[in-house]
Amino acid sequence: MALFDKAWANLTGGSFVLRIEDTDRNRLVAGSEEQINETLAWLGLDPDESPSLGGPYGPYKQSERLDTYRPFVDQLIADGHAYHCWCSAERLKQMREQQQADKRSDTGYDRLCLGMTREQRAGLPGFSETPVVRMLIPDDAELTFTDLIRGEVHAPRPDDQVILKADGFPTYHLAVVVDDHLMGITTVVRGEEWISSTPKHRLLYKWLGWQEPEFAHMPLLRNADKSKISKRKNPAAQLTWFKEQGYLPEALRNFLQLLAYPPVEGGQEVSSFEEFTAGFDWGKVSTVGPVFDVKKLDWLNGVYIRSLPTTDLADRIIDHLLSSGIWHEVPERGREIVTAATPLISERLTTLSQAWDKINFLFADDETLNFDEIAVGKLRDDAVQVLEAARKALAEVGEWTAEAVEAALRSSLVEGMGLKPKFAFAPVRVATSGTQVSPPLFESLEILGRESTLRRIDRLTETLRG
Repeated sequence: MALFDKAWANLTGGSFVLRIEDTDRNRLVAGSEEQINETLAWLGLDPDESPSLGGPYGPYKQSERLDTYRPFVDQLIADGHAYHCWCSAERLKQMREQQQADKRSDTGYDRLCLGMTREQRAGLPGFSETPVVRMLIPDDAELTFTDLIRGEVHAPRPDDQVILKADGFPTYHLAVVVDDHLMGITTVVRGEEWISSTPKHRLLYKWLGWQEPEFAHMPLLRNADKSKISKRKNPAAQLTWFKEQGYLPEALRNFLQLLAYPPVEGGQEVSSFEEFTAGFDWGKVSTVGPVFDVKKLDWLNGVYIRSLPTTDLADRIIDHLLSSGIWHEVPERGREIVTAATPLISERLTTLSQAWDKINFLFADDETLNFDEIAVGKLRDDAVQVLEAARKALAEVGEWTAEAVEAALRSSLVEGMGLKPKFAFAPVRVATSGTQVSPPLFESLEILGRESTLRRIDRLTETLRG
C-alpha cells in the first residue's frame, strides 16, 4: 500500500501521509509505531507527513485527535444520522447467537436502542451505563461506487456501525473519514477487505457535507497455495523479516512493484522506483490477488547484489552482521577482510545473511577452527602427504598473492605429485576453511595470510595422523 501510495503521490505532485490509526486500544502493540517508521525508511518509502515529521495537518496520531472527532459525532446525532446504543456486550453476543440459530440473512444490530432515551433503555435487560454511538443506515443507502482499480463496485448493505465507542475513542470508520477530509486526502488506497465499508464512509461524507475522495482497493497478497497471507503464520508478511533475512531494500521494492502490476515497458522486471512511478496507472493494477513468490524475490535480490560495487556490498554485509547480532562491533581488520572476500562470494549470494557462512572461516582462530567431520572423512588416504607437500611449497612462496600461491601449489601437487586438481587442493581447502566447499581457494589463502594458512595445515595434518 505504501509503495503504490507514494508512487501516486510523487506522480501527481501530492504528499504521502503516514497516519497512525491507534483508536482500537485493545490491539495496540508496543513498539509497532517505531517499527513502521523504521521499515518504511529502510525501504526508501519515507512519508512527507507523519507523527515524527509533523506537517500542516497534525497531529498525525488519531489518539491525539479525540477532541477533533467529538463535534462531528454530536452533529450526526443532532441531524438524526446517528444514535446512542446502551446494549451491553452480553446482550449483543446473545443477539448474534440467536440470529445464527435462526439462520437469518439480515444479521447486524437490531436497533433496540433506536429512538429510546437513556431512562427508557435502562428499564430493559442488557443495559450498559456507558453508551456507544451508531450510524443510522438508511434503507436507500447507495451501495455502488466507482473504484480507481475495479471500476463500478457493488458492496453489501452495511449495518448500523458503531462510530464512537464507550471509551470515547472513535472507530476506524469515523476517524478515517474525518481525518481524510481535514488532512486534504484526495486518494484513499487500501485493501479490498475494506470494500464492504465504503458505503458507510460515503454516507459520512454525504452527511457531513464533504467531497468524498477517490478510492483504490488493492488486491490482497496470497501464499503460493493461493491462501491469504497471515501475519501470524507467515513471517514474510512483516517487513522486518526481509531485513533480518538480508534482502536489499531496493530489491524488495522492485519485487513489490511487480505484485498486481505489470513490468515496465518492454517486460523489464528489474526497474527502479522512479521508472515505476513515471508510468504509474491505477488501471494497470490487477484485481486478482498476486501470489507472493519468494523465489522470484530471491532472484531479484541476487541481481541487485551482483550489481553493487564491492565496497558498497561489503558495507551492507557488515551492517547486516551488526544488525543481526553476529557481530557486536567490527573486529580488527574486519572491514578489510570482508571487502577483500566480497568479490569471491558475491556471485553465490542470494541474501546478505548467506555471507557469514561463506566467510566466517577467515575470522576463526587458527587453533580452534572446526574441521567438518564429513569433509575430513571424504579426504583420500594420501591427504597427509599432500598437506606436507603443500606446506613445504607454501612456506617458500615469496610475495604472498593468490597468483603466487596457486603457482606453488600446482607445481608441487599437480605437476610434482601427478594429482588431479580436485584431489590436490581438497586437503588444503579443508585445512584452511574447515569445509569441502569454500570461496575460491587461492584468493582465500591470500586473505588468510601465510602464517594462518601454515598453522591450519599443520593442525589438520596432526589431526589426520591421530
